[in-house]
Amino acid sequence: MKRIRITHVNYHEPVTFGVHRALLRPREGHDLHLESSRLKIDCVVDPTAQSYPFQYDASEQVEIIPYRLPSYPHDGPALREWLRDLYSPGDLVNTSELLNKLNTRIYEAFQYVRREEPGGQLPCQTLGLGTGSCRDFAVFMMEAARHWGFGARFVTGYIQMGEGQHGATHAWAEIYIPGAGWRGFDPTNNKLAGDEHVSVAVAREHDKASPLSGSWQGPANAWDRLEVSVQVVAL
Repeated sequence: MKRIRITHVNYHEPVTFGVHRALLRPREGHDLHLESSRLKIDCVVDPTAQSYPFQYDASEQVEIIPYRLPSYPHDGPALREWLRDLYSPGDLVNTSELLNKLNTRIYEAFQYVRREEPGGQLPCQTLGLGTGSCRDFAVFMMEAARHWGFGARFVTGYIQMGEGQHGATHAWAEIYIPGAGWRGFDPTNNKLAGDEHVSVAVAREHDKASPLSGSWQGPANAWDRLEVSVQVVAL
């Protein structure tokens, strides 16, 4: 196996940055595996987006539009009513604080239940039942953020189990914040996505990020059961 080391060093003394776009990480595939990767940089929220409401830059609009469109527009009125306690139109609030409040509000307002049924609940169903799984809470947060104008997407993967956490196969949401990029929010556990979260797939819709899907053919009694065991441990 051939190993390649790629190193970027750009400046030998302090400089003042303008707008940057860096594409540094090689794309992994069946023929290329990343053994390790480090990027040392301070990711801060763009000054124009530190307070909400804000407008996405014109250079980002085309790519971000699909992630801003609600997936369940008929649930819009009920969602907007639920969001009224968190934000009143016309107010100017800190963007990060607003999203953190939304994350916490979902965690506090709904009870986690393990659901074996395929698919996700509609936001209005989560509101009506007051319960949901991790994928239901991720869908709810995406739709809520989209009604505020944010770009949001669905993430599936794994989470390292901790006391009081729900996992280990897991789902959460990512919201696009200019400057900071796609930031993960885990309303099931009331935390930001961190190094204990391992993403497998991201998509605009939850059903496009399903880790396992497909069909089978055979005798009607061939199906026995599905057993899944996942252990995520720190090395």
